[in-house]
Amino acid sequence: MRKVKLSNPFKARIIDEKLIREHLALERTKLANERTLLAYIRASLYLLIGGLALLQIKEYPELHWLGYGAFSVSIIFLSIGIMRYIHLNKKLNKLLKPDNSSENT
Repeated sequence: MRKVKLSNPFKARIIDEKLIREHLALERTKLANERTLLAYIRASLYLLIGGLALLQIKEYPELHWLGYGAFSVSIIFLSIGIMRYIHLNKKLNKLLKPDNSSENT
């Protein structure tokens, strides 16, 4: 059985050819998880900037509550994004751990 070495910038791993499809699917899922975190951060920053803009409008002080609401939603978005990223990253790390029983045989 021929083994395929995949390049990983952090850790080199050798996996069987049969498992390469599964491994690549997990790597794509990992990258999608990172993109999702960046999307949450981007949305949070947009809400933060929108809230700041609403607080800068001096002619309409009744809109200040909307600015503070945008701040709070921004914090909620950021915390949800980070929690989802950490949760899925832990699951993926469990799946990507090398199987010690196959290395011993």
